[in-house]
Amino acid sequence: MLEPFLGTWTLESSENFEAYLAQLGVPAAFRHLAALEKPRITIRAQGERVSIRTESSLKTTEISFRLGEVFDETTADNRKVKSIVTLDGGCLVHVQKWHGKETTIKRQIVDGKMVAKHAMNNVVSTRVYTKA
Repeated sequence: MLEPFLGTWTLESSENFEAYLAQLGVPAAFRHLAALEKPRITIRAQGERVSIRTESSLKTTEISFRLGEVFDETTADNRKVKSIVTLDGGCLVHVQKWHGKETTIKRQIVDGKMVAKHAMNNVVSTRVYTKA
């Protein structure tokens, strides 16, 4: 069920995000700046299309997709990836693949907050968002 995810969310807390960005290959200077950001995420649905817009002072990105269908994505750190987003047991699961690598962003609603777990190579970052 997508409805609980819809709306605008603001970052409340973040742990281990710089270490996760290092796993992605993000340069150290950008990792530090990105970890200081408090992005706003807006999730919308129109018919079968879902969009996720992420806004920060560093960069704004937006993806639009159908659940369960692979799509091309250019990430905030300019990786060109093949992505797929699915709903699995109440979680919004976003998998990105590029050059034989893979990362997963698993979002779920816990006590009215959106908890996003970013995972790659056994490094996990947990970011908690509150509804704006």
